[in-house]
Amino acid sequence: MTNNAKGLALTSLGVFIMSLESLFIKFTTISPFLFSFYIGIFMFISMISTFVFKEKAVLKKAFNSSMLILIVCAILMGTSNIFFITAIKTTTVANVVIIFGTAALFSALFAYIFFKEKITINIIIASFFMFVGLFVIFNDELEVGSLDGNIYALLCTSLFAMSFVLLSRYKQMDRVLLTALSGLVLSIIAFFFCEDLAIDLKTLAVVMTMGLLISPISRVLLGTGAKYISASEVSLLMIIETIMAPVWVWIFLDEVPSSYTFIGGSIIVATLVANSLYTLKKESY
Repeated sequence: MTNNAKGLALTSLGVFIMSLESLFIKFTTISPFLFSFYIGIFMFISMISTFVFKEKAVLKKAFNSSMLILIVCAILMGTSNIFFITAIKTTTVANVVIIFGTAALFSALFAYIFFKEKITINIIIASFFMFVGLFVIFNDELEVGSLDGNIYALLCTSLFAMSFVLLSRYKQMDRVLLTALSGLVLSIIAFFFCEDLAIDLKTLAVVMTMGLLISPISRVLLGTGAKYISASEVSLLMIIETIMAPVWVWIFLDEVPSSYTFIGGSIIVATLVANSLYTLKKESY
């Protein structure tokens, strides 16, 4: 198997597993803050425990690499996760993952605004169609008088995109440590909004499965796979989550997306596919 094929296989499997997260969040009935508190703890434990088996030199390098940027990224990602979980609890999974699917394009726009990175014509065109799709989805919520879930999803996407821009500029940053710290940030922030920390065993088992298995395994597969393929290929494969997450809740929880979501989502998915394929073709020359 070639490195490219290995990268495609690992990344695809990672995204496929990650698409289950929305189902796990939606399945529970606890508040988004209580869910965030426990999932953050389990993410921190699962990620930080990997350092037990690493040599001191590796540990020193991980903790010394861009520590200030690492902390900023952890805060951005931890806060983004809270908005993601709250959005899943507040609106349909389809709305959330479709809006989140625009993160790559938001990253390009933020990189241009904050770091004056060159923005290509295909990003400008893709951004236009992306905002058209978002307008269609948000228009549905305007009609029914409930914008909260979509706004949370947009805040989640914006914060994640900002962290992605920083990650792309500071490639030496340790991703495992970042995931651990973002989990810690998630728990700390959520703690102050929890009325109490009581949780039943069934819900705890669901959160533990996601925090100790689903989330860390998917991140490891994604991180490993991304070493062998281009960013454009990763962006294209991330569309698997955009498609599969609504399918899981449709099958198991009977949550059917609205016609506006189908229309707006189709515009966004088509835009993301076209932009990724164009970039891949351009990179091949």
